[in-house]
Amino acid sequence: MTKTLGILGGMGPMATVDFIAKLIRLTPARRDQEHIPLLVHAVPQIPDRSACLLQSGESPLDALLKGINVLVSGGADGIAIPCNTAHYWHPELVRQCPVPIFHMADICADYLQQEQVCNVGLMATDGTLKAGFYPPRLAARGIETQLPTAALQQQIMQGIYAVKSGHTETGSLLLEEAFQQMLDSGAQRVILGCTEIPLALSQTRADLQHRGVDATNLLAAHAVDWSLTSPANQAA
Repeated sequence: MTKTLGILGGMGPMATVDFIAKLIRLTPARRDQEHIPLLVHAVPQIPDRSACLLQSGESPLDALLKGINVLVSGGADGIAIPCNTAHYWHPELVRQCPVPIFHMADICADYLQQEQVCNVGLMATDGTLKAGFYPPRLAARGIETQLPTAALQQQIMQGIYAVKSGHTETGSLLLEEAFQQMLDSGAQRVILGCTEIPLALSQTRADLQHRGVDATNLLAAHAVDWSLTSPANQAA
């Protein structure tokens, strides 16, 4: 039975498109019919995740659950969320969802453990850093997390918002510089823990790309593997 992947997206819109493109590229298909059936719920009006975590803004949980319900009702056998910060609500989403929801941080941590990385930098939104779900998952696999300084984090956020507003070139310059600084401070690899960051760094130097860990790409690879190996309705 062919499994259908649900994508809870829109956070942001280009990040969702990037995830779908990576999913298609990673699928070993020879014809249209061999690609993964997708259901996409892309609603940019989901309340801002970082604003909720940092400024007591409106919670996105109800909107996330609504999207989950739309996907499950449509026949999704598993769900991917191409937004790092949204994974703060992963435990509650899983509790109310009858199909598996993949976790980006666990997927990244498993990959880095396989690569025998022991020290990794994390580039992410303020909200993802506040949510704090990456460091414990990495630590459980013996991996130390290096976080940006306050000044560097401000630059990372400027780069992320430049990409979100369509100024990708400006965002690329800011984020490439921040990426290099994290490597210079001793990180073996750097997790690109915001779905806008890989968009900005896609044209950067090959040596930098090799040191980056694209969480979006790993999520797509996991979804493809799930599609090819797991029976429908089996846990991820």
